[in-house]
Amino acid sequence: MMYDYEAFKSTVLQLTKIDLNAYKENQMKRRIDTLIEKHGYKGYEDYVAALRTNRERFEEFVTYLTINVSEFYRDLPQWDYLDKNIIPKLMERFGKNLKIWSAACSTGDEPYSLVMALSRHIPLNTIRIVATDLDRQVIEKAKLGLYSEKSIAAVPADLKRKYFTKVGLSYRISDEIKSRVEFREHNLLKDNYLAGCHLIVCRNVLIYFTEEAKEEVFRKFHSSLMPGGILFIGSAEQMINYRQLGYGRVNSLFYEKPPRM
Repeated sequence: MMYDYEAFKSTVLQLTKIDLNAYKENQMKRRIDTLIEKHGYKGYEDYVAALRTNRERFEEFVTYLTINVSEFYRDLPQWDYLDKNIIPKLMERFGKNLKIWSAACSTGDEPYSLVMALSRHIPLNTIRIVATDLDRQVIEKAKLGLYSEKSIAAVPADLKRKYFTKVGLSYRISDEIKSRVEFREHNLLKDNYLAGCHLIVCRNVLIYFTEEAKEEVFRKFHSSLMPGGILFIGSAEQMINYRQLGYGRVNSLFYEKPPRM
């Protein structure tokens, strides 16, 4: 194809603010080439011309790039429990300046959900989430903040109206939410953990670990938490031996490092 992929990436960044350098190149290039061939375009240059002039093609392309399996407010009843019980408890114990870690944050749905949940209780400018993931590519996508309609389906309607803007067939989260999250690369199995956390959220990733590795992660999370801090895990995960690991059980997905007496 005469119009090379590097030039195509630069043009896409100008048109959509999507940086294709943040994606695994072989996989993404293959997907885009398939899309170009599907519609019978001659190459990247021909396709770029269509993106500039054909709204349907532009919207299709943006949506094509934002497919993900993560979701905002995943397991909504647990987020309701966080809102009504956990956040007030943490504020009572620690005040408004909570240190929160979203571990294995994937494409950002979880930390951004946390910011919105906290915004019902405290001013946005007092919220700070540290969000980490092993994969630099998904971190870059998280920083982009562009999501499919399916991904944000569970976001409460008032928050959706307030903090999302439609872009093609996708939705971009507002800069005021994005600015409250600091993304970092981190490997749960080998890197040092954050200290002094009041809330740690790590959901639907430990199911891929061995029992030994999962237990080690739970131990390290316990060390990371302040006394009285809370760990929020996923519905597919269990902490059967939570007492031996030093936790108290709040409910099936929330575990507490006991407060100092």
